[in-house]
Amino acid sequence: MQIKASVKFLKTSPRKVRLVVGVVRRLPVTEALERLRLMNKGAASPVAKLINSAVANAEHNFELNKDNLYISEIMVDEGQTIKRWMPRAHGRATPIRKRTSHINLVLAEIKDSGEKQGKKLKIEAPVSLSNLNSEKANLNSEKGKEKLKPVPSTRNEKNTDKSDEAVKEIVDPRVKSRGGHARAEGGRKGFSSKIFRRKSG
Repeated sequence: MQIKASVKFLKTSPRKVRLVVGVVRRLPVTEALERLRLMNKGAASPVAKLINSAVANAEHNFELNKDNLYISEIMVDEGQTIKRWMPRAHGRATPIRKRTSHINLVLAEIKDSGEKQGKKLKIEAPVSLSNLNSEKANLNSEKGKEKLKPVPSTRNEKNTDKSDEAVKEIVDPRVKSRGGHARAEGGRKGFSSKIFRRKSG
């Protein structure tokens, strides 16, 4: 039985993580966690968290004993490199590469306890689909029986005459007197006349 866990984009370079990972490889889980607790390295804490996560997966999903597990495989791969820069002499930009790493962990049993299948979550719907369909059909039938009430008209009834006499074209007297251009649209004394003014001489 193998239990897997992984962490992605850990903000530590793979070279530093491999120093920690090499100490705990092929060790029982309890001994590995004890060594990581006493280790004076920055990468020891995330590696310990990853091991605890894998142990939690084994206990919850497969009902395995923590004392019967050891670190079968643990690999550190290089992740995405974040690129930054820092100003140096003569206005030069010196590149800074912030490296990340991916850690993949596989736990195995010291003494094989037999092949076990993981737990399968049973999700039960609170209401069956057949009941929902019947309720929707009842609602649709009730809505069909209801008659639509007439909407009261808010328009003035005085202006309901649509004859030719009632509909008249409204013409602005200013438009006729100024050759089709109102003062607001740039007539003789407007902005356009100032732009296209002739220069004498």
